[in-house]
Amino acid sequence: MSGMNYTDKVVIITGATSGIGEACASVFGAAGAKLVITGRNSQKLAETAAMLRAKKLEVLPILADAGSEADNRRMAEEALAHFGRIDILINNAGISMRALFQDLDLEVFRKVMDTNFWGTVYATKYCLPAILAAKGSIIGISSINGYRGTPARTAYTASKYAMNGFFESLRTEVMKKGVHVLVVAPGFTSSNIRNTALTADGSSQGESPRDESKMMSSEEVANHILHATSKRKRDLVLTTQGKLAVFLNKWIPGILDGIVYNQMAKEKDSPFN
Repeated sequence: MSGMNYTDKVVIITGATSGIGEACASVFGAAGAKLVITGRNSQKLAETAAMLRAKKLEVLPILADAGSEADNRRMAEEALAHFGRIDILINNAGISMRALFQDLDLEVFRKVMDTNFWGTVYATKYCLPAILAAKGSIIGISSINGYRGTPARTAYTASKYAMNGFFESLRTEVMKKGVHVLVVAPGFTSSNIRNTALTADGSSQGESPRDESKMMSSEEVANHILHATSKRKRDLVLTTQGKLAVFLNKWIPGILDGIVYNQMAKEKDSPFN
């Protein structure tokens, strides 16, 4: 897959009805890829498919819940039945949460792990045989939280650390088989994942506690992902703040504990206030 030409490559993107997933569909589609997109909301899925078709892109929408093993198996089967191959899997489906662990309903913790971690495991498991045959790419949309935990994000952080460990292990298993594994940590991106973040009892947060205008756009993130996939890069850490957090956590984790606490305490509606 040298260069930026993905003609006739089949790309599956989970959770592609908004944010980074939707942007990846547009960007990879524009580079020539045939698209398989999933989402849990049938109306949003239909709208996203219509938007992509309006751009003259070939797309197969599949209604699927990332946290369901059966849905992931069906997703891989339908993609293969329709296009005959799978070249790239972008594990993008994810949910966030924001509550102190002492207040958090464990059902919320399970839901976050089911979608973010198990969803990635299921999708990768059922797409892997086809990706091995194609010598393709597996991409995980992780987070800076996969390198550095933040307060009020225990379940989200755990899911992303688990995802990173899973891919590190898998990458070494397939490295001599021509399969590329890329882990992406977008940093703070203006996508709707924070608006739909789950609170302590599992309800949606609503408005994001951060200033979205200061963040990298989903389109910029998608273009970085396309480029990193073409170059078959191992890791992609985006935004200056993100790179700094990963660096500092490696060398001065104790000091970073205090910095992270103070940063989160400044957030609107911070659980520390």
